[in-house]
Amino acid sequence: MYLCYLDESGTGQTLNPAVSDSVPVMVIGGFTVPESQVQGLAWDFLELKKRFRPELRKLPTLTQLVHHEIKGEALRKSFRRDGRNQRRMAHGFLDNLIGILERRDSTVMARIWVKQDGVRNDEPAMYAAAVTTLCSTFEHYLAERSSSGIAVLDSRNPHDNKGNVHCVTTRRFSMGEDRLPHLPESPVFGHSNTHIGLQIADLLVSAILAPAAAVTYAADLCAVNVHCHPGYHKVRERHCPRIGKLQHRYPAVTGKWTGGVVVSDARGHESAAKLFAPTVAARNDERTHIGVPGQPSPRNAATAYPAPSPAP
Repeated sequence: MYLCYLDESGTGQTLNPAVSDSVPVMVIGGFTVPESQVQGLAWDFLELKKRFRPELRKLPTLTQLVHHEIKGEALRKSFRRDGRNQRRMAHGFLDNLIGILERRDSTVMARIWVKQDGVRNDEPAMYAAAVTTLCSTFEHYLAERSSSGIAVLDSRNPHDNKGNVHCVTTRRFSMGEDRLPHLPESPVFGHSNTHIGLQIADLLVSAILAPAAAVTYAADLCAVNVHCHPGYHKVRERHCPRIGKLQHRYPAVTGKWTGGVVVSDARGHESAAKLFAPTVAARNDERTHIGVPGQPSPRNAATAYPAPSPAP
């Protein structure tokens, strides 16, 4: 069995180039992991959290360590800062995160929407189309392995949740052949502060794919838009080549390759290949992995005391 964790970054709101924080891209994506690797992936990530934030080693319970999230938005802020050490730490964190995905036999998939200036977008339709596409990619991946899987989406609100997966439910139960036979259930929902896989999906989408896509496909906005900050070029240069190698790509019935990271670029009509094309190599002095010598295993974190009981 395989798990697929999906999260989003950005919105479908109309892009206004005159507004500095108007979002130029919307990204829905995540990763797959074999059931046999889920526990190892979780412990790897908890250890990485503690290496990146040493103060987390002092938390008395494992529950608190899991609940404490390191958000992709926070890493994006580090990439925009002048302090070199902050940028190096953030890049080092992502280096290690991708290393976890590589070791744990994970694959990456995403749907990226690049918006046109001033054009109204149908966000619910975009999100639903992305989920359908990603589940189809997941289905192909599972079929190749004669296996089954469950997709877990980051919960938004009941109204949005229903619309986001209804299209998948109808593909499974409509008259005729089930087009997703290796997914025994429609995508389910979880909360990122209790699902380690969703925390990783957030970082993958919000700290790597979204900023890298913004500077790749909306580079003309870099001078005025915070989401296209020049610091994000290093994100693309350093991390996207490794992400590209983790994609599950396959030929569709038309003969055209699909799967992995799919880009719908309404702005410049560029393909996903541009996101993963080789660029100037990152400087060696910034390719520093983070770590704390003698760091104990996360299994030793916060086990001395039980998790606090819920408030009455």
